[in-house]
Amino acid sequence: MELTKKTHACVRLEKDGSTLVIDPGLFGAADDAVGADAVLVTHEHPDHFAEDRLRAALEANPGAEIWTLRSVADQISAAFPGRVHTVGNGDAFTASGFDVRVYGELHAVIHPDLPRITNVGFLVDGSVFHPGDALTVPDHPVDTLLLPVMAPWSKVSEVIDYVREVKPQRTIDVHDALLTDLARPVYDTHLTNLSGADHLRLAPGDGTGL
Repeated sequence: MELTKKTHACVRLEKDGSTLVIDPGLFGAADDAVGADAVLVTHEHPDHFAEDRLRAALEANPGAEIWTLRSVADQISAAFPGRVHTVGNGDAFTASGFDVRVYGELHAVIHPDLPRITNVGFLVDGSVFHPGDALTVPDHPVDTLLLPVMAPWSKVSEVIDYVREVKPQRTIDVHDALLTDLARPVYDTHLTNLSGADHLRLAPGDGTGL
């Protein structure tokens, strides 16, 4: 499987001629999901879900489908009947040759005064886990954790402890668009020295084999 980091929380996975895209949001390019055979969306926040990105993907590929939670599915399913699937914690499905399990229910707490929205994470092929905006620990070993490294709802000690709890072989930064160039080496150092996993930071457009 090949992984390409897009902007912020979006990644592209490719294997055996099929392409799966996770969380093509507004921070990325308009064509981040174009060419995908399957798209997964973790929750409704615009840095993860942009309706025009999903429409572009489904219009470009008549066979493409979306798997997401109800809050997103309700916004786009009417335009693409039969191609948008609602999933939740504990579900398992196959998306264009990728085996996917769903974990989690709620977005991390931003502030006690703000109501929590729903959020799911996706474990792809029993190997790559994208938690969305939560620190969900799946009940399955994880080889590659797509790590939400910086967010309004987290601090670096929580991110480090999350990696220690999941115990992946490696982490790859996602949810990083708000980090400045000055901050990135600080996060790299802490994650490399303290998390217990190999740490990899990819620039948008860069890829790696898994």
